[in-house]
Amino acid sequence: MDGVLVIDKPEGPTSHDVVARARRLLGTRAIGHTGTLDPMATGVLVLVVGRATRLAQFLSGQPKAYDATVRLGLATDTWDRTGTPVPSPSPVSMPTAADISASLARFLGVHLQLPPSFSAKKIEGVRAHVLARRGEAVAVAPATVELHACELLEVQLPLVRIRLRSSAGYYVRSLVHELGWHLGCGACLESLRRTASGEFGLEDAVALGALEEHPDDAAGRLVPMERLLPQLPAVPLDEEDARRAGHGNEIMIPAFRASAFAGLTTVRLMAPDGSLLAIARTTGQPGVLHPAVVVK
Repeated sequence: MDGVLVIDKPEGPTSHDVVARARRLLGTRAIGHTGTLDPMATGVLVLVVGRATRLAQFLSGQPKAYDATVRLGLATDTWDRTGTPVPSPSPVSMPTAADISASLARFLGVHLQLPPSFSAKKIEGVRAHVLARRGEAVAVAPATVELHACELLEVQLPLVRIRLRSSAGYYVRSLVHELGWHLGCGACLESLRRTASGEFGLEDAVALGALEEHPDDAAGRLVPMERLLPQLPAVPLDEEDARRAGHGNEIMIPAFRASAFAGLTTVRLMAPDGSLLAIARTTGQPGVLHPAVVVK
């Protein structure tokens, strides 16, 4: 069984918990995920199964989309509602919708973001949240991220609903924490639902509980390998080039075909039967492709 299984993660389990349950469900240990969701968060969790685990590095780097509810006037140590309240500013009045929209606009684009202390980031091999729960000092390095879009959906103080689209590795909790301080009232994340991860959305997802009730449906929900990474151009190979690429050897495509991929760095190599054979990268030599990850 090879491909992608899109789970609508419920609140409560960690992403690792979902992977463990999927391993039992599908009877294989060859399962991973392409982007952590906090236990409190729900929504799209993309699982890679079988040979698709080799593609995790490409799938995990894709943009994500979220719907979030923010609670103004309350700051916590975890930067969400599950944490312990910490001191925060006490404004004379709560911000208006215009204030909130203007503040959100400040975070658009590429910037350095400080991940939460209570996060899955590793510090000298130890998860930051493990150190934080021990009461140890946590020095998480900021990371370069991008907020592609952010829309204010609803204001019913103290709750605010927003919709956003971001780069991989973006922490919505960090956005909410920084937003609270910028507004002068403090804030924490009340709820979070991931609505998309790369090309996969909620419409592609199946509830974990429903899948556990009907495990025979898993095979039918699996997205096959040849449908993955559609944003990468497909290069069809003949039998000889497929044999070479399958052994990890470089291949050369004719100049008239190479011109179609000018300026690209990564492509999909497709076997003669239409299945995905490998992900290849350009080498700097015209028409020469190097299979970076062979999946067949």
